[in-house]
Amino acid sequence: MKNTLKFNNNRAVRYLAVLLVAGGGWLTACTPAEQVTVDYTAYVDPFIGTGGHGHTFPGPVVPRGMVQPGPDTRLYDWDSCSGYYYNDSTINGFSHNRLSGTGCCDYGDVLLMPTVGEQRYEPTGSASQQMAYCSAFSHDKEVAVPGYYSVFLDRYQVQAELTSTTRAAIHRYTFPESTEAGFILDLDYSLQRQINRDMVIEILNDSTIQGHKRTIYWAFDQPIYFYMQFSKPFTTHTLVTDSAALDKGGELLPQMKALLRFDRTQADEQVLVKVGLSSVDAAGAKANVETEIPDWNFDKVRQAAHEAWNKELAAIDVKTTLDDHRTIFYTGMYHAMIAPTVFTDVDGRYFGMDHQIHQVEPGEEYYTIFSLWDTFRAVHPLLSIIRPELNEAFIRSLIKKSEEGGIFPKWDMASNYTGTMIGYHAVSLIADAYTKGYRNFDVQKAYKASLRAAEYDTTGIKCPDWMIPYVMPKARYYKNAIGYVPCDKDNEAVAKALEYAYDDWCIAVLAKELGDSANYQKYQNFAKGYQTYYDKQTGFMRGLDSQRKWREPFNPNASNHRNDDYCEGNAWQWSWFVPHDPEGLMELVGGRDEFVRKLDELFTTDAKLEGEEVSADISGLIGQYAHGNEPSHHITHFYNYAGYPSKTQELVDKVLQTLYFNDPNGLSGNEDCGQMSSWYILNAMGFYQVCPGNPVYSIGRPLFDEVTIHLPNGKDFRIQAKNNSLKNKYVKSALLNGKALEKPFFTHQELVQGGTLVFEMTDQPAEWNSIK
Repeated sequence: MKNTLKFNNNRAVRYLAVLLVAGGGWLTACTPAEQVTVDYTAYVDPFIGTGGHGHTFPGPVVPRGMVQPGPDTRLYDWDSCSGYYYNDSTINGFSHNRLSGTGCCDYGDVLLMPTVGEQRYEPTGSASQQMAYCSAFSHDKEVAVPGYYSVFLDRYQVQAELTSTTRAAIHRYTFPESTEAGFILDLDYSLQRQINRDMVIEILNDSTIQGHKRTIYWAFDQPIYFYMQFSKPFTTHTLVTDSAALDKGGELLPQMKALLRFDRTQADEQVLVKVGLSSVDAAGAKANVETEIPDWNFDKVRQAAHEAWNKELAAIDVKTTLDDHRTIFYTGMYHAMIAPTVFTDVDGRYFGMDHQIHQVEPGEEYYTIFSLWDTFRAVHPLLSIIRPELNEAFIRSLIKKSEEGGIFPKWDMASNYTGTMIGYHAVSLIADAYTKGYRNFDVQKAYKASLRAAEYDTTGIKCPDWMIPYVMPKARYYKNAIGYVPCDKDNEAVAKALEYAYDDWCIAVLAKELGDSANYQKYQNFAKGYQTYYDKQTGFMRGLDSQRKWREPFNPNASNHRNDDYCEGNAWQWSWFVPHDPEGLMELVGGRDEFVRKLDELFTTDAKLEGEEVSADISGLIGQYAHGNEPSHHITHFYNYAGYPSKTQELVDKVLQTLYFNDPNGLSGNEDCGQMSSWYILNAMGFYQVCPGNPVYSIGRPLFDEVTIHLPNGKDFRIQAKNNSLKNKYVKSALLNGKALEKPFFTHQELVQGGTLVFEMTDQPAEWNSIK
């Protein structure tokens, strides 16, 4: 990836320090030196991933916040997935929910924009990214740190500042002197112009508004309620409730906006706005904001958001002279902790998968935004180290979702089945937690729901009929009925079958642990299903039709996005998706030497991609290895199983050094709710879990001189890289608590016991010959 948009985050931090000191915030020069603790948030740059196709955003969220406020710079296209794109030069306003780093778009609700002068809101055309009331802005006058965002709106000469709690946001706008200042509240606005229905705005008094709407888009039925309070009473208001066409002669679409005006604002007068959201009702939105932001102290909320992030980021300390790598690391931790998000109101009510209102037990939370196809690989394994109790809470939510909706979701958004992606990876989270000893959930319910997910059964699933084939694809029927998925009977057959084999292996792990010998044998056999798709003549996993004939023609470089035998990839990438049985795969392809030769070819062959609609997700290429998308993420570590750890170290180093940057265009693909960054976090520390469900870590290339993981049990696990440098990327030897490691692996149990892992680094390949 070309490093084209070099961004100096120090400028932003300095600018923020000026703002906060001036406003009496948390950066005070008079703090006694002995009271100063590490400010990990200073190492975070929320602009990383907002360019390229990272699809992140700089808004001021708190960890796992239900409310995710921030600037919206565009409406349409792939790079609008979070509502913000770094290359844009105008802001439409500030909406209150969004997705982080995804490849699909939704949300962008309850948009607020301060105005001075004429309040224009006429449609600007179906192709326009800009609303009529948008404002130009400059990155030179834009600041983002964890929990705080600020930008100067050139059109209106207004300084906008935002911060948030879990369920509410508070805005602070500094207006110029004017008799024409006000706000536009745009309720019909949403990213990708979703279908709006049942929109209502209620003006309760001269400083309070509430309302709701229901949208239909990626989430097929999403209710949004809001409660909004202004610190300055507005003197006039106009409700826009008519319909308008985006283009002349086009379809009339309902509008729902509130135009608010003040008689006068003084120079530098500050107006604050508090906003609460709920998926339950307006009373829930009101309680959320009144409970979490009871007064008008913007700086107090900002301080609490800062402290919340600092606490999360403090789980890992890194010692390095590589400032950019430190920033990438802590920004990665920041991105990994944005989702899944809280979905319960302060009173414990929530909108469930059956689209009924439910109540959690006291002290419990219910979560949404489970991008499981992405996050089972590294986000949840990372959390199992630093926040295992949170992983258990996520599993409890997933169990509830299976009970409410009829089955585990693959990609849950706002308690909606989306039917997006493949596999049934909730079982991976469960197997991984269980085998690591984290079992604070109903194991029998989890196991029962896992078995349900693996069987073909379309009954009792709470979603529209048209979505059933996506939530419960026919591929599961064929896998169970005839032992493989014919490529002429279902789309993405090879990718689905390979993921089913892994997920069924996870079920076999649970069955064995729970003493269910019949299902253990059944799912252990299913776990070997990957062998069916390997064509020894070509050396790739291939589509096999219902007549057991290979699909022709075959081109391993070919891709037809979401409409071929693979999923967001090609045969080069998917032929390696056997994380649960690398030894079996090695035997299948012809032994260790052929396995290594084929791996070498993957990383060195021509990176060309062919096809009429090549998947844009195949990115971050090293040969045909595609780091920009998840199916490749474990492959660099396969060399360890074949006895060539130096090759793993060399390639991990190459990915760390060439596919991550301290830059808006700093990610080689979608962030995907923290997965891209979690790969970096684990590998920069020196290890990676190839197979969730098998609690073993594969050693790679430690990037930092020293890393200390502060474990939840009060112990520390320290990783030291002696003689470390950018040149010295190979591990010469490794000592775990003073004992030499004979193989490039160690266990989760060894990690959580605490201790020290010491690497001796060198600039020459050095193999652990004993494992060949």
